[in-house]
Amino acid sequence: MKDLLSSLNVLLKAALIAGLLAVRAFAAAPESPLVSTEWLAKNLKDSKIRIIEVSVNPGVYERGHIPGAVNFSWHSDLNDKVKRDIVSQADFEKLLSKAGVSKDTTVILYGDTNNWFAAWGAWVFDIYGVKNVKLLDGGRVKWEKENRPLDNRVPEYKATNFKVASTNNSLRARLSDVVGAANGDGKYKLLDIRSPDEYEGKIFAPAGIQELSIRAGHIPGAVNVPWGKAVNEDGTFKSKAELTALYASVGVDGKLPVITYCRIGERSSHTWFALAKILGWQAKNYDGSWTEYGNAVAVPIDNPAGTIWAAK
Repeated sequence: MKDLLSSLNVLLKAALIAGLLAVRAFAAAPESPLVSTEWLAKNLKDSKIRIIEVSVNPGVYERGHIPGAVNFSWHSDLNDKVKRDIVSQADFEKLLSKAGVSKDTTVILYGDTNNWFAAWGAWVFDIYGVKNVKLLDGGRVKWEKENRPLDNRVPEYKATNFKVASTNNSLRARLSDVVGAANGDGKYKLLDIRSPDEYEGKIFAPAGIQELSIRAGHIPGAVNVPWGKAVNEDGTFKSKAELTALYASVGVDGKLPVITYCRIGERSSHTWFALAKILGWQAKNYDGSWTEYGNAVAVPIDNPAGTIWAAK
């Protein structure tokens, strides 16, 4: 009898250990706004997370994506299809409901092109008050370089009835905000995250990208820290200390709210994420960016290079 009880005790302990290991298999998402590729690889089957790819290049998701990831198109899902605006609240709610996102879901965003558009997604999610949203540090490029699994199957999840509880439009800068800053109202720090050549007015847009503005240069008072200075060689964000020092080198220290801008608002979303989510500073993304400002009538512009649009 004692031998039987002893054997049962061993089996019960083994079952308990197995149960604990099963519970630990899905580790709680880190409190950081970032998750590593290692963490995500270990938690791909966790039903409490929803992985969402936000890429801009056609066919990238279809050719292969992180297993279980759903696809949100930057062009047609996170932007209004007609007017120059972010997706409406009603359409955003439908989008998340279809993806099976609930108020208890941890959302992991990632994408191509250095996570620019995934960071845009994080910004839109933040505007609509979605909790527990994180960015895959290093994005799609890092995941692929590490030869982690990809899948070309489109997952289906049970639809939810997601509703936005509140919106935070203070995360979005408008033309009036940046014109006020350009005229020295002292309310914001302006951070231009484009290349030095764009900032100085030597070029209107990055190489190979269509020109969308008719004037070159930058918003007066803006300092220039190209977005790429915020990341390491593998595309992961630099440490808090490094980011703090980087922006302090141009006089941006978080004491005043910061407005980030680029050409169409996607690269500036990446820097907005660094400022708002990693450093915890007050920051707005100006999604109108240089496309709006460089075409606006009678706004002040600094154009050190003196480049004139369409000049022969």
